Amino acid sequence: MPYLEGTNKEVLQAAQQAHRCFQPYTDDAQAYAMAVARASDNCRTETNRLWRHMQELTNNGVPQSEELFVAQQHALVALNGERYYRAMVSDNSDSWNIRDRHMAETLDRLLQLHGSGSKAIIWEHNTHVGDARYTDMAQRGEVNVGQLARKAYGEENVYIVGFGSYQGSVIAASRWGAPIKKMPVPAAQEGSWEQLLHADGGTDKLLFSKDIRDNKRLKRSIGHRAIGVVYNPSLERFGNYVPSIIPQRYDAFMFFDQTEALHPLDTPVKGNEPPDLYPFGT
Repeated sequence: MPYLEGTNKEVLQAAQQAHRCFQPYTDDAQAYAMAVARASDNCRTETNRLWRHMQELTNNGVPQSEELFVAQQHALVALNGERYYRAMVSDNSDSWNIRDRHMAETLDRLLQLHGSGSKAIIWEHNTHVGDARYTDMAQRGEVNVGQLARKAYGEENVYIVGFGSYQGSVIAASRWGAPIKKMPVPAAQEGSWEQLLHADGGTDKLLFSKDIRDNKRLKRSIGHRAIGVVYNPSLERFGNYVPSIIPQRYDAFMFFDQTEALHPLDTPVKGNEPPDLYPFGT
């Protein structure tokens, strides 16, 4: 909030009110969702007020000043974060869409900030970048960043690359909020996309969708393993595969037959870091 001290009092007061409303939940953001479900708390009024004042300050546009852009982005994070956690307790598809639309909106804002001709590289899990229209996500009414980017900028201006592996190890968590740990990645399920690539020589591969679109087997959905922040190897036969039309979901696919878990960097905690302002990442 230091930057806002140089703006008008209405914006600063709105930011302070939003901060106070969220402060009880800085240790556990999901606790806010439960508070909303119990009707014991709701920060919707505060985040809407903050966003309205910030829009007035920036004339309803994307500011070209990086400092003001960041301040406006924090207000947007508060607005969409509150919506996300409020939806989390009632509708998984709605909360998913709020999150991915927020990321797509942030991408568009960054491109506007950096001007015409600017480009961006987005690094996300396959479930976010691989066009949702060519998975079973579409049946649930879910969208993702890859789909929204193609729609906004034209398919010829977006290049989506997917990643996958036959087996190995990965770092993930067993549930949201749990500590990360090294987990085994079992051999891919029979008949899945990863198993099919492994059977074709068991070597690393880079495939371009334009070269495999005429493959009859790939014109229909095939199981494609999804490993995210949360992963459970014991669910390989039940919930870890997303039916996908691979050549339509991606423009290219990088396959590593054997994968090895990353080694997280040890980041020392100094003990004087400021608390998170909002329960939603930028």
